[in-house]
Amino acid sequence: MGTNSQQEELLKTLGDFTSKENWDKFFTIRGSDDSFEWYAEWPQLREALLTHLTLSQSPPLTPQILVPGCGNSRLSEHLYDSGFTDITNIDFSKVVISDMLRRNVRSRPGMRWRVMDMTNVQFADETFDVVLDKGGLDALMEPELGPKLGSQYLSEVKRVLKSGGKFICLTLAESHVLGLLFPELRYGWKMSVHVIPQKQSDKPNLHTFMVIAEKQKSRVLLQILSAINQSSLDCLGNQACGLHEALESENRIRMEYSSGSDILYSLKDLQLGAKGNMAELSPGRRVQLTLGQQGTSRFSYKAILLDAQQQSGPFSYNCGVFLVPKARAHEWLFSSEEGQWLVVESSKAARLIMVLLDTSHTNASMDEIQKDLSPLVKPLAPGREGTEAQIPFMAASDGIKQRKIVHQVECSLISCFLLKTVAFCDFCGHGVVNLLISAISGGWRVVPVASDRLPLSYPLPSNDLIFRRLTFQRMEGLVQSEALLTLGTSQKVLGDTEQKKARSSSKAKKRGNLIRNDPKVSVSDGIDYLSEYLKVDHYYLASSYHTGIIAGFTLISSCLENASSNGKMVRAVVIGLGAGLLPMFLRACLPTLCIEVVELDPVVLDLAKGYFSFREDKQLKVHITDGIQFVIGVANSKVDDGVIVGHGNEEAICNKDPTSSNGSCTVSDAERKETNKIDILIVDVDSSDNSSGLTCPASDFVEESFLCAVKNSLSEQGLFVINLVSRSSAIREMVVSRMKVAFSNLFHLQLEEDVNEVLFAVNTNVPIKNDCFHEASSQLEKLLKLEHPERIQSIIEASKKVKSL
Repeated sequence: MGTNSQQEELLKTLGDFTSKENWDKFFTIRGSDDSFEWYAEWPQLREALLTHLTLSQSPPLTPQILVPGCGNSRLSEHLYDSGFTDITNIDFSKVVISDMLRRNVRSRPGMRWRVMDMTNVQFADETFDVVLDKGGLDALMEPELGPKLGSQYLSEVKRVLKSGGKFICLTLAESHVLGLLFPELRYGWKMSVHVIPQKQSDKPNLHTFMVIAEKQKSRVLLQILSAINQSSLDCLGNQACGLHEALESENRIRMEYSSGSDILYSLKDLQLGAKGNMAELSPGRRVQLTLGQQGTSRFSYKAILLDAQQQSGPFSYNCGVFLVPKARAHEWLFSSEEGQWLVVESSKAARLIMVLLDTSHTNASMDEIQKDLSPLVKPLAPGREGTEAQIPFMAASDGIKQRKIVHQVECSLISCFLLKTVAFCDFCGHGVVNLLISAISGGWRVVPVASDRLPLSYPLPSNDLIFRRLTFQRMEGLVQSEALLTLGTSQKVLGDTEQKKARSSSKAKKRGNLIRNDPKVSVSDGIDYLSEYLKVDHYYLASSYHTGIIAGFTLISSCLENASSNGKMVRAVVIGLGAGLLPMFLRACLPTLCIEVVELDPVVLDLAKGYFSFREDKQLKVHITDGIQFVIGVANSKVDDGVIVGHGNEEAICNKDPTSSNGSCTVSDAERKETNKIDILIVDVDSSDNSSGLTCPASDFVEESFLCAVKNSLSEQGLFVINLVSRSSAIREMVVSRMKVAFSNLFHLQLEEDVNEVLFAVNTNVPIKNDCFHEASSQLEKLLKLEHPERIQSIIEASKKVKSL
């Protein structure tokens, strides 16, 4: 072996343990007859190795052993002499392989020697029963070079080992080595760690440990077994303590992974088989993971990988990436598993990788995000390795600054759900987009839009239709209300418009308000300019669910007809004002209704009056109060001297004397008690909690206590209506089941072109049969006061789709 000083001189010639030239030089100086034993020698290794090298087959077979990075160690020779004659030795140093071949060619003719790089082994898959490594992994794991070479080597080890084969690794068990070894052999391996005893005469030195990993067919996670107990720790010192900490940490991770808890896997975990073969699609597979890390990408990302459920095909894309901005990550659609599956279905991707952006990505552009993510998601694309199919990037709206369409995808889930061209307000310039901020409901936007949609037989001087939209700032893809604006029909107004066209033209162009040209009346003169000649058509319902709500009046059409015939008013309460379009339509087309609107936010009332021509009168009144408390107040109210007293002291408004102090009138004492009850109660409010899965109404409006109050507030055969918007089937079923507890007669109308579903409950225990709907529809048709029969017909057609639940 030589003196310690001689050994130190030799080691200095090595320097970089991964350099072939350095090793050639080392072995040339060393010579063929002077073996250099790294770590433990044969007497200390003999018992442990022979025990673990014996195969379990009967009769026992001689295992095929691969010794990578063999150097000039005598380990293979001792094994050969012990009866293990099927041994292949490899090393990338030609010098040492030539020396070892000369040394063993006569005495050990069955021994094989090959010049080969252990990180790129030239053997077929599953060739060997054992891979025996004595310091090879440690030599590759130079801290300055990182884990790349070690990872390549272990990949080769896993490839060439047979199922049931063993990887025996003799190592100093340094933390950076175990940090690679344990995770790489986490899935599908049975692992144990042992201490190799030292010679009695040795001075305290680095200890050698033996890690044995057996290749399993199953991917089940197993705990790493260890023979290192507390007494061993006391004897072995800091080196063994470091190993013990690494073992405890790895076993804790394996236990968490095995428990099935909400785990964030790494890309490496998935490539190693943590959730099966990622090259193959597994319908219904959902995996949470982290992408990117320091040194490999600019950012790190939290992501969810989803393989489409079997019934979701056909697919437009094999694999797609969907970016969710931080502002929307909490929404039910992206934060819940049920919502995420809806996104997958809408994306038409067989595998969707949903990436949830956070504050660390705030200042990054779409191009930067895509460039950073592209190499990270490519290994997760299903199919053959090396596929060149492009992975489309999609995104929820308003997620990335400096937005650019990377890949345009049509989506029916939300109108501007993906990055696609939506004519929202770009054509009209910034001056006509009005932003209103409310401390209660947040921000609102009032936006003019142009459309080619033809209204129901409504005369306009041009084919251009102008709508005014009310949208939530917190979710601009959701249109709260949409009103049709119509031009004044007097010749004076049209003439004035013609005269002012020339004067306003240059100003309009500067504002960017050009839309289309028409030889007579052109919207291109600017919507803000034409606004003084535009008015809201309150006889037109742009929202299909509003049409659906009125279609449900068929359920109580006989009551409405009786009230109309007897000159009585029907008390209707609408919770949720919005732009005021539904109450104004009801006021215009059903004069028998006395309408109260309950709105929590006074800003919304100002908005409806200022932008959507909403107005109050003796037949239409607004209460600025809490809708739930209003209903509870009606349910608990009492009549005293013509004043209805309840929770909140709300006044009755449906009296008949127009000279009364509140602008409405007095009914007889006999009628007053019944007047207090609500005949039609409509709940049309949104939920500000986007994470609940219930877009409309707010969850408080479907609690059992509120539904009970609704029942007590309704008159006999009173109608309760809810606009329900939820993409969660579980939440929808919960709402329906609660309403069934409160009401015997429950009906619904599912709008085909929308996610809205309208639920109707009639406050009677007498069953309502479907066969009476035809006559009821005719009654409702006679009650509706509209100039355009086509608009009436759309309501009647919708009423035919109302079904019993």
